[in-house]
Amino acid sequence: MALILKNARYLNEMNGTWTAKQDDILIEGNTIKEIGRLEHLYSDHEVWDVKNFLIMPGLINGHQHTPMSLLRCYSDDLPLMDWLNKKMLPAEMKMTSEDRYWGAMLSMAEMIKSGTTAYADMYIDMDTIAKAVQETGIRASLARGMIAMDSNYSDRIEESRQLVERWHGSAEGRITAMVAPHSPYMCPPDFLSDAVKLAKELDVPLHTHLAETSDERVMIQERHGMSPVQYLQAAGFFEDTRVVLAHGVHFTEEDLSILESVKGGIIHNPVSNAKLGCGTSNVVELKKRGLNVGLGTDGPGSASTLDMFMEMKAAAWMQKLLHEDASALSAHEVLTMATQNCAEILGIGRETGSIEPGKKADLLFLNMNQPHLLPAHHDASLLVYAAAGQDVDSVMIDGKIVMKNRELLTMDEEKVMYEAKQSAENLLKRL
Repeated sequence: MALILKNARYLNEMNGTWTAKQDDILIEGNTIKEIGRLEHLYSDHEVWDVKNFLIMPGLINGHQHTPMSLLRCYSDDLPLMDWLNKKMLPAEMKMTSEDRYWGAMLSMAEMIKSGTTAYADMYIDMDTIAKAVQETGIRASLARGMIAMDSNYSDRIEESRQLVERWHGSAEGRITAMVAPHSPYMCPPDFLSDAVKLAKELDVPLHTHLAETSDERVMIQERHGMSPVQYLQAAGFFEDTRVVLAHGVHFTEEDLSILESVKGGIIHNPVSNAKLGCGTSNVVELKKRGLNVGLGTDGPGSASTLDMFMEMKAAAWMQKLLHEDASALSAHEVLTMATQNCAEILGIGRETGSIEPGKKADLLFLNMNQPHLLPAHHDASLLVYAAAGQDVDSVMIDGKIVMKNRELLTMDEEKVMYEAKQSAENLLKRL
C-alpha cells in the first residue's frame, strides 16, 4: 500500500539542529520512499492531509522491562537494592506467563500512546513478550535478562540462544534480539564470559545494567578488586561487540578511558535514577568523551511512567542543575538522544530514528494547536520542555498506523487495562 502524507510539516535533525520543513511524504509499504512536492502522484495514491500536525521521528526507549507495569508504584521511596531484593524480585518470582503478557501489553499501550515506536526490553519469558510485540506492531529489541548467582546457568544461556534464533529479524523485521547478562553484580566471571561469547557467536548486541549505584562500585571492588567497567572489560565485553549499557551513573576517569572506544553506547535513565536516589549520570561529560548517549525510561516499576517526553525533560533539567549551566544538554541534543542516538546504540539506525527516504516509516503526529504549545517560537524546545505524551495524536510504525486520533488500532485498550488490573490484583494475592 502507498500513502502520501500531504502538507507534512516534519521535524528532522541536521548538523545538531532540529528544524521543521514542509513537504509531502510518500510511504510505500513500510518505507519512506520520497519527500518533496508530490501533487502529480495524488491521483494514484491514498492521500492523508496532515497539515494540522507536527510530524517527528518516533521516540525510542533504549531500556525497559515491560511486564513490570503490573508493579507500578508498588515499591516506592526505597534505595535500589532494597527496592530490588525486598520487593521487586519476590513479586516477579510469582508472576505467571499470563501476567507477563498483560503487563507487556499494558506497557506497549502506554508507550505507543505517548509516542514510543521502538524500545529495548530485558526480562524473562521473552517468547511471551515477543508475541505481544507481534500483535501491537511496535518495534522492539528483545533480550532474556540473565542472572547467575551460582554455576548452574546453562539454561539461561540456552534460552538466550533460542530467543535470538527464533525471533531475531521476525515480525516483518520489527524484532531484533540481544544477549543480556543482567549486571556485573548478578553475573559471576565465568557466566559473564559465556554470555559475551554467545553474543559474538550470534553477532548480536550485549545489553546490561552498568554503574547504576555507588553501592555497585563497592560490591564489585570487594568481590573482584576492580570497577564494574573493568570487570566487564576483563570478560571481553567491549571487544568487537555492540553494547547497550543502561544507566552509567558512576564512572571513574579510568572507566571513561575504557568506554571511549566502545561500539554502542549508554542509555541514560534520568527519571528512574532520580526516583531511586542513584545519582545523575554526567551526560555532558560522556558526550565530551565521544560516547554515544541515548535515552530510556527503565521499567515502570521504578520510573512509574513510560512517557519519553517526561524523560526528555528530566534529562535536560538534571544536566542543567548538575552543571549549574542553562545551556547544558540543549533541547536539540535531547531530541537526538531519544531518536537517532538510541537507534544507533540498539543497532537499528539504518531502519529508524529520522525522517528520510529509505528509512522505515516510524512517525509521530503531534497536535500542536493547544494552549500549552503556543506560540511556536522553537519546535524543538516546545517538544522537550512543554509537550507531553498525551499530545501525540497518531502514531505510525513500520508504515502502519497503530494509533489514530488517540485510538489504539492494534489492541483493545479497554481489555488490556482490565486484564492487566486483574493480573496485578491476583499477583498481590500470591505474595
